[in-house]
Amino acid sequence: MAQGPSPPPPPPPPPTDGDKTQKTSDIIGTFRPTKLFKLSKPDTHVTSLDFDDEGLLLIAACSDSSLQLYSARDGTHQKQLLSQKYGCHLARFSHHSESLIYASTKVDDTLRYLSTHDNSYIRYFKGHSAAVTDLALSPRDDTFLSCSVDNTVRLWNLKSQYAQARLNLATPYLAAYDPSATVIAIASASTSSILLYDVRNYDKSPFATFDMRQYDPPPLQGGNNMPEWTKLEFSNDGKSLLVTTNHVHGHLLLDAFSGELKAHLPRPYQPTWGILRSAPSLSPSKSALGQGDTSFSPDGRYVTGSSGADRDAVVWDTQGRVSKEGERKVIRPMCSLPCDRGKGAVVLWNHKFNMMATADTEVILWLPDEHVGMKPL
Repeated sequence: MAQGPSPPPPPPPPPTDGDKTQKTSDIIGTFRPTKLFKLSKPDTHVTSLDFDDEGLLLIAACSDSSLQLYSARDGTHQKQLLSQKYGCHLARFSHHSESLIYASTKVDDTLRYLSTHDNSYIRYFKGHSAAVTDLALSPRDDTFLSCSVDNTVRLWNLKSQYAQARLNLATPYLAAYDPSATVIAIASASTSSILLYDVRNYDKSPFATFDMRQYDPPPLQGGNNMPEWTKLEFSNDGKSLLVTTNHVHGHLLLDAFSGELKAHLPRPYQPTWGILRSAPSLSPSKSALGQGDTSFSPDGRYVTGSSGADRDAVVWDTQGRVSKEGERKVIRPMCSLPCDRGKGAVVLWNHKFNMMATADTEVILWLPDEHVGMKPL
């Protein structure tokens, strides 16, 4: 029996947000300030920033002992959480968007686990006897690391008030998990070294030690023999390790497996101390606390950071041309991201969306603007 013509295929589904994916390389030079949030007082400084796992919320810890919560999706300020008695710094979301941990800056050095829903404490983590200099949450589970001036690194789990492990090290002021959550990197300022530990054998000796003295120039600050390191971060592909510094020679881009220096990433201008925050090793310090002024883009290729002298941000392409300047291998910034509304003392990429946040005495959200072009340096 003859059959009639087959019915036409159904129409394609309507486009979704997933179809609007943009390659970072196509838009990296077009990021511009889109939303600015002023703080309650002009002399209040943001000391840390963090996006939640979904990239929808942003938390800012401030020098006035407040935590400011923003909706990254809507570009709105959601609420203020006060920690007037204990102070706050290094606020980090847990894997639940309505809870976070942060370090105290007053009274004691306890870590506090806070519900942002009702501003109540879930748990306290006691043990450090001096200021906490870094917090790093595992990307895989509820364990996290804390570094302190008391020369210890402690491993915690959000479910328990007691530390699971303690490492006694000289000046272990910075730490980071690799993206697979199998490796912990700890930066020891006084020894100019980075120690790599297997998460499964954190009670054993480090399986690798990167000696940074050959790469890190002598400190600029007289009377202090420690390097000006302010942040330690793995790229999302796990291939690179970035040491953010305040030194004029720039940041240190390392091979995450061998520790070999890929290149220095110098700022385009001489760093200005009114913009940069002091490294954790410089204590006491007159400047506000910070967490470093660089951040890897989600694809791991680009580094965005403060210019060090003005309000613009700059971008380094880690796959760009490496030049030889004397004995140093250098990657110069590929472009500038103009900003006339605030400094970038703290810089952070949103790893879920094409968005960046910077902060000093204001919080600024950056988005790509299709109507502008790249601004070369």
